[in-house]
Order: sequence, then C-alpha cells, then structure tokens
Amino acid sequence: MYNNTKTLCTNILLKTDFPGKLALRHFDKLSAALRSVTNWKIGKLGNAGIFHYSIVPSFQIMKNISIVNTTLILFVFLFLTFPFQLHSQKKEKLKKDKQKIENEIAYTNKLLKETKKSTQTSLSQLVLINKQIRQREDLIVNISSEMGFINDNIASNNKSVEILKKELAELKDQYAKMIYHAYINRNVNNKLMFVFAAKDFNQAYMRMKYMQQYSQYRKKQAEQIQLKRFQLTQKITELQGLLSDKKNLLTTQNVEKKNLDTEKDLKSQTVTSLQKKEQELARTLKEKEAAANKLQKAIEAIISEEIKKAAARAKIATPTAKTFTLTPDEMALSKNFASNKQKLPWPVVRGVITSNFGENPHPVIPGIKVNNKGIDMATSSGSKARAVFDGTVIRVIEMPVYRNVVIISHGEYYSVYSKLDNVFVKQGDKIKTKQDIGIVHTNSEESKTELHFEIWKGDVFLDPALWLAR
Repeated sequence: MYNNTKTLCTNILLKTDFPGKLALRHFDKLSAALRSVTNWKIGKLGNAGIFHYSIVPSFQIMKNISIVNTTLILFVFLFLTFPFQLHSQKKEKLKKDKQKIENEIAYTNKLLKETKKSTQTSLSQLVLINKQIRQREDLIVNISSEMGFINDNIASNNKSVEILKKELAELKDQYAKMIYHAYINRNVNNKLMFVFAAKDFNQAYMRMKYMQQYSQYRKKQAEQIQLKRFQLTQKITELQGLLSDKKNLLTTQNVEKKNLDTEKDLKSQTVTSLQKKEQELARTLKEKEAAANKLQKAIEAIISEEIKKAAARAKIATPTAKTFTLTPDEMALSKNFASNKQKLPWPVVRGVITSNFGENPHPVIPGIKVNNKGIDMATSSGSKARAVFDGTVIRVIEMPVYRNVVIISHGEYYSVYSKLDNVFVKQGDKIKTKQDIGIVHTNSEESKTELHFEIWKGDVFLDPALWLAR
C-alpha cells in the first residue's frame, strides 16, 4: 500500500513538473491520511525559504507516463478533429447546394425571358414561374440552414474565447507566482544549500534535475502564454469573420424573400390572365393527351416487335409479351445501363424539368390532372438532344405534337427523345453516350424550347428523373 501510493504521488509530480510552492499547493489538497501513509516530506530548509521533498527514482515510471500522455493526446486530437471535419463537410455541402440553386434560378430566369418574347401570356410562362418560385424557396431554406450552422459556430467560438481567456489568466497567475518565487530565492547559495542538504547522492541528483526542470518549466510557461494569446487572437478574428458572414447572409435572405414575393405576384397575374383562356387551354390539353396516348401505343408496338425479333433470334416459337431474349452483348449492355441508375447524363446539356413523371395537377384548370409518361425539360433555343447511354437506334418516327421521336435500345432498356428537329441519326446507328441526336424543337408561338424524355424497361415506362444524375 505504501509503495503503490508513493509511486502514484511521484507520477503526479513528474507528470506535472510542479515547482516549489505549486507542489506544496498541490499536495495541500491531498487528505491528511494520504500524506501520513506516503510519509511525503515537505518543509523549509533553514532561512533559505526553499521547499524540498524526497522523490523516488523512477525512470521507468516516466517512460510509462510518456506512453500514456501520447495515447491521450492522440485520442483527444481525434475526438476534437472528427466533429470539426463533419462541420467542414456540412459547410461545404451547403455552399455547393446554394451555388447550384442560384445557377438553376439564373437559368430558369433566362428561359422565362425567352418565353416573354411571345406577345401572349402562355402556360409555359406559368410553369417556369412556378419552377422559379420552388427554386427560390429552396434557396431561402438553404440560407436559413447556413445561418443556423454559423450561429452554432458563433456560440462555439464564444465558449472557446471564454475558455482561452480563463486559461490565459491562470497561466499568467502561475507565471507571476513562479517569477516571485525565483526572485525571493535568487541567491545562488540557496540553490547549493538545497542540493547539499540531500541525504544521499541519488536525492542530490534528483534535486539538481528538479532545478533544471524548474527553469525549463518557466520557459515553457512563457511559451504557453504566448501560444494562448495567439490562439485567443485567432478565435476572436474567426468570430468576427463569422459575424460578418451572418450579416451578409441576412442581407441575402431579405433580398431573396423580396424576390419571392415579386414572383408570387407575377404568378397571380399570369394565372388570372390564363384563366380567361380556360376553354382554349382545355382544348389544347385534350389534343396533347390524345397525342401522348398515340405516342405510347406506337412505342409499345415497336417494343413488342423488338421482343418478337429477339425471340426469333433465340428460336423461341411462341414468345409472351414479357419475354425478352438477349444476346450476351445485349445482356451486358442492359446490366451496365441498370448499374448506372442516378448516374446517366441529362439528355440536354442544360435544362430545367418543367413537368414530372406521373400525375401532375394542371397549373390553371382546377381539379384536372395531367398524366406524364416521362419528363419534360425546358432548355435554350437551339439546344441539342443527346443520348444518355450507349445503344442502337431502333426507330425514328414522326408524331403529332411530339414531332420527330428517336428511340434508342440499351439491351432491355429504351430511351425515347421527343420534340426534335433536324435529327442526326437513323435506324440501325450505333450510338455513344452524350452523342448528339437532334435539335430540340422551339415552339414559335410560345417561344418555348422543350424536350420530352422517357425511359422504358421492356414495355414498362419508368421515372427518368430517378435515372439521371443530380
């Protein structure tokens, strides 16, 4: 019990390098019972005013302490660094998302200006205004998230500043007491008396080492004070930068809210104008629905024919509607296409999805839903449509409303590109990813350039938005 307790106390002393009065102040906090067990000697040496104590030689203990300290420092470093990395990643993601939304808003605004070239208010204008409103709302949410992140950082930095101020004050207090102690005991004779008063050579050596360590400790304390000052200055500078960022974000948020209000007013005006044309819109809607059904039946017939051709190649006498026999190359292509879900390039270099897959409420006529077998993309006038994956052109057809339609096979998957002018490919052509296949048609009456895009697996149509890269 005695040896274990004495070793423990020696570890504390060696680990902390407490000099003179600091050592006494440290051990005053120990219980009287502990001091009586260890028989630790703390007293004055004559009039020299030097505190002395007996220290057991324990170089192995110091070695163990070094290992423990290194492990502890490494653990603390990892513990503190991991949250910082997460915060940095979150901050970068918010900035990238914000930049992406701002780019989308700018492009949508460009498309909206093109549609306004038409003298009449069109449904396309309303669709783009609705899209811009959703984008603006997303931007405001993003800014709010970024402000929340900055507020958390400001709170964290304020705590860090307070902790650093407290640590700096404690270091200055300790350093002042050490300087005072050194001044009181500045006589060289006092130091010699402290060494010669040792009971044996081993203790004298340890006392000499203590005086060397005491001098080094004073130097380290001075360096720590300078370091804490530097850290405090850095944190204050960082805090000022965060406050400036918050101020700028608040200004940006207020501007975006005003823009949103303006866009909502414009939407109300556009809806009011279009409601006067409700009968015309209903007639146009019926024409589009009839054209969409005709396109769907044409695609189903073409795919059914492809299934029969595949069955004939495999010498299957009576194929069912769902049977799709593929060659090894077609099977590999099909698997490759499936593995690229959410990675396919967009069928236009740049565009905005104006109508989603499935049922969508009509923007003007209440209670009416439009069923979309694919997605519609608004793009700039003169834009080219491009293939989303390697494949073979199986058909180029003309359809009402949808104009030229290109269907490309990717094994058991198909991509369909509608509303094209000046098609660059023909049936049987081998196509590479991102190869241009035609120019997207521009509706001169509405000043609208729009591509209709579909993806099929066999005779089942899929949501293209789930396949395209985001």
